[in-house]
Amino acid sequence: MFQGSKTIKELNYEPFPFDPAAIDFVLLTHAHIDHAGLLPKLVKHGFSGPIYATDGTRDLLSFMLPDSAYIQEMEVERLNRRNTQRGKPAVAPIYTQENVVQCLTQFRPVDYETWVDMELVRIQFWNAGHILGAASIEVEVPGNQPEDEPLKLLFSGDLGPDQKAFHPDPDAPTSYDYLICESTYGGRERTDASPKERRSLLAREINDTIKAGGDVVIPAFAVERTQELLLDLSYLLNSGDIPRVPVFLDSPLAIKVTSVFSAHASELEDIEGRPAAFNHPSFHFTESVDMSKAIARFSSGAIILAASGMCDAGRIRHHLKNHLWRSQSTILLVGYQAEGTLGRMLEQGKKRVKIQGDEIEVKARIRTLDTYSGHADGSGLVKWIKERMPLKHQLFLTHGSEAGINALKKGLVADGLPSSQITAPKMDDEYELGAAGSRLVHPGATRRLDPKVVDKPDWHNDLAQLTLDIRARLDHAASDKERNEMLLKLKHAFDNSTHRKKQRSS
Repeated sequence: MFQGSKTIKELNYEPFPFDPAAIDFVLLTHAHIDHAGLLPKLVKHGFSGPIYATDGTRDLLSFMLPDSAYIQEMEVERLNRRNTQRGKPAVAPIYTQENVVQCLTQFRPVDYETWVDMELVRIQFWNAGHILGAASIEVEVPGNQPEDEPLKLLFSGDLGPDQKAFHPDPDAPTSYDYLICESTYGGRERTDASPKERRSLLAREINDTIKAGGDVVIPAFAVERTQELLLDLSYLLNSGDIPRVPVFLDSPLAIKVTSVFSAHASELEDIEGRPAAFNHPSFHFTESVDMSKAIARFSSGAIILAASGMCDAGRIRHHLKNHLWRSQSTILLVGYQAEGTLGRMLEQGKKRVKIQGDEIEVKARIRTLDTYSGHADGSGLVKWIKERMPLKHQLFLTHGSEAGINALKKGLVADGLPSSQITAPKMDDEYELGAAGSRLVHPGATRRLDPKVVDKPDWHNDLAQLTLDIRARLDHAASDKERNEMLLKLKHAFDNSTHRKKQRSS
C-alpha cells in the first residue's frame, strides 16, 4: 500500500499494472501495511492462489487487514458525502471486509529455515529481525535441464538493526545469483544504543516534559514500535527512572496487536517469555471513542501513545490538535516519517500545520528518538549485503527514496562492490532475471508516475503550506488596508497567470 503524499496514495485506487488473476502465489515478507495492505485488493481483482508467510505475519494481519478495510470504508463514506455536496461522482473503497475475509483464507504458514517445495520453485524463510514474523525470502528456480544449477535469489524484505528488541539480528545464507535489498535508511546513520541506553534516552525526554508540566505524545506504529515502547516504559516505571504517571495506549489496533505479541511471548527475546511485560498497572488501554476523548482531561503528567506513526491518520491527530500548541508538551517521533506526511513536516520544524482543516501553531517540543527504528541504518545495510556475498550477477536496491538508494550504492561501491553490479530500478520497470544475467524488459512502458515525483512533496503539500503562509502574513499585517492590498496582489498574480496560459494555448 502506497504511503506518503496524496499523489502517491492515489495509486492505491488505480488498477494494478499486471493481471492479478495470472499470479501463481504470493511470498510475503512481513505484516507492515506498506507491504501487505493491498493483498485484499489483489484478491478482489482475481488472485486466488496461496499467500506464503510466517505464523506471526498471518496472526498480525488477522487484525491489521480488517482494520485497514474499516479505514477504507470510513474514509470513502466521508469523501462521498463531500463529493455529493460538490456534485462529484461517488468512489468505491479500495477493498471491503468481505475481500479481507477471503484474503485471510488464502494464507499458508511457513516456518523459518525450512525448505518448502512448490510446483515452480522452492522457498525458505529467514528471520529478518524487523518485526514479529518478518522474513527475508530465499527462492530457488530450477534450470531448464536436470543438470542445470538452480537460479538462486534472495529478497531481503525489511531488515532490522542489530540489538533490536524482541528479535535476533537478521540472518540469511550467502552466494546468490540475484539479491533484492531494501534501502530505507541508505546513507543515514543512527545512534548505536544498547537497550539500557535507549531507555535512558526515553526517560530523559519523559522526565523533562513532566517537569515542565506537559504531556508526552508519541505517534507510534501499531505493530512492534508500540510494543517496544510498552516494554521500555514498563522497565522505567518499575525501576523508578520515571514517575508513576498514567500511560495511555489509544489505538484499538495496537491493543489487538499487543495481544498477538503476548501470544508469541515464548518466541521473543528480552521479555523472558512473560506476556505480563505489556500489562503494567500504569498502562490504560483505551478502545472506545469516549475513553479516547477522556484523555484530553490530562493536560500534564501523562504519556499518550496513539497511531498512526507518521501522524497521517487515526487518533494521534486528535492528540496533536490538543498538544501541538502547548509549549509544555513534547511530541516524540520514534519512527520513519515519509515525505509528504504530517510527521515529516513536524520533523522538519514547520511552525504551523493543518490538521483536519484546522490551522495549529506548533509550540510543543518536537523531539526524535531514532533508537527505536525497526530498520537497519546505512552501515547496517552495507554490512548485511556484504555478508551475503559472493553475488554472481546483480544487486537490486529497492524500497527507498532516490537519495537513500544513491547513498547506499555509494557506500557499497566504497566498500568494494562494483558499481556495474548495482541496479536501482524505477517504479514500474520490469526486469527478466536469467542464468546468464538480467535485462530490462520494459523501461517504464507503463509508468504510472514520473520518477521525479515519486518520493517528493506534491502540490497538495505545497497548497497546504501556501495557505498557512498566507494566513500568517495576513495575521501579522498592520491593518485591514494592508491585508486587502496583499489579497489584491495575490488575485492579480493569479489572473495574470491564467491570462498567460490562455495566450499560450491560443
